[in-house]
Amino acid sequence: MELKQTAYRIISYLRHHLTAWHTGGEGIHSPYLFYWVRHCLYDDNRYYAFASIERQRVAMLCSSNVLTVNDYGTGKGRNNQRTVKDIAASSLEKPKNAQILFRLVQFLGDREWNSRPQDKGLHILELGTSLGITTAYLASPSAKNKVVTLEGSSALIETARGNWNKLGLTNITAIEGNIDETLSQALQQLQHVDMAFVDANHTEEATLRYWEAIVPYTGSKSVIVFDDIHWSEEMGRAWQTIQQDKRVACTMDLYDMGLVFFDPAYLHKHYRLRI
Repeated sequence: MELKQTAYRIISYLRHHLTAWHTGGEGIHSPYLFYWVRHCLYDDNRYYAFASIERQRVAMLCSSNVLTVNDYGTGKGRNNQRTVKDIAASSLEKPKNAQILFRLVQFLGDREWNSRPQDKGLHILELGTSLGITTAYLASPSAKNKVVTLEGSSALIETARGNWNKLGLTNITAIEGNIDETLSQALQQLQHVDMAFVDANHTEEATLRYWEAIVPYTGSKSVIVFDDIHWSEEMGRAWQTIQQDKRVACTMDLYDMGLVFFDPAYLHKHYRLRI
């Protein structure tokens, strides 16, 4: 199984590299998406929050503390003894990708693109907290934003909270438990989802179940981001199913992540972009 999965990843990476394009926005007809690609996706500026969050990442990569982790990420729900540095090395979102998520949140909160009242923040949902580093990127653009993150392991949530406290982030609510059981609670708490980041159970069935649960809470300006869309054949099939959903206006495949847009004004197209 591991050999088959490795072969799939290699083939999917080569296919993406050969068919994806690096664009400054050219060829993207929607002004909204053009601006997003040019000024957010390919933005190399380092924002104020990046350095402090990355210091916490380094601390996690150096920590030999041992945690008992109930891991639902592969759909098996095993209890494993793992060091924090091992979890950080294998599970944390790459800095470049996490910083794209930061820019996406910042972009969605721009009143030029969003009619939201000035005093209202975004409602952000994360499935899969891990050590809370990506959560910190989602929460940092504005203290007005409300971030709800779901995680199955109490040990990971406790460690994540320590990171958020050190970063001074107070706009994050963590819900512990099997996401299959806590997702409905989180959605009812948020009422509306402006942005969702899905990095949880990496099976086709679970990914599509998350999709069906979240979509009714989205609006035309919402974005759902799926992590590891080429992690396995199952995730590849789930991503293709989502792309073909009639509720979807446009998607962007960044290889590591897939972005789903809903505005019916967008040209119905699926972009493969190299970052």
